[in-house]
Amino acid sequence: MSREMWDGHYAEPHYIFGTEPNAFLASQKALLKPGQRALAVADGEGRNGVWLAQQGLQVVSVDFSPVAVEKARSLARERGVQVEFHVADVLEWDWPREAFDIVAAIFIQFAPPRERAVLFQRIKDALKVGGHLILQGYTPKQLTYKTGGPSAAENMYTEALLREAFADMDILHLREHEDFIAEGTKHYGRSALIDMVARSRG
Repeated sequence: MSREMWDGHYAEPHYIFGTEPNAFLASQKALLKPGQRALAVADGEGRNGVWLAQQGLQVVSVDFSPVAVEKARSLARERGVQVEFHVADVLEWDWPREAFDIVAAIFIQFAPPRERAVLFQRIKDALKVGGHLILQGYTPKQLTYKTGGPSAAENMYTEALLREAFADMDILHLREHEDFIAEGTKHYGRSALIDMVARSRG
């Protein structure tokens, strides 16, 4: 999708993905410690980045839609937290290296395989030794549910794909499952999901 298309989606007066954090991200709260640095990749309207800041983390939130980022700034003000927002394409952004204790990559499946490989490498490079990647996405079965996510099967994740892509990290949790999710109007209904937590070896 183009920036103009995403800006059009985000121009809706409501938060199209809701204002509460992704449930899988929230389930990993035990990994979070106040003062840690966190990166929320393609954070949209800010629900995940703002929640991380509410846990006491120093958060960088990146998204390429200025409309979404303005809504994210409003959410941060409403929740009384500070977040460092960047309007940028994550494939072109100047990623800090070995800078983050936590990287949240929640439904970042806009990237086809070649770009996904670049994005995954930048995520790994951005983590400190011992830092954690918290990722959730859709599996190919999601195409039958049509309750969110991309329409291209090649953009979806499988356990085998993620094990190979993150073979140089310690995979602490990796599971495909189906569940009902309610994240605004864009992610709503029975969904085919995959969750992963991986720790950087450096």
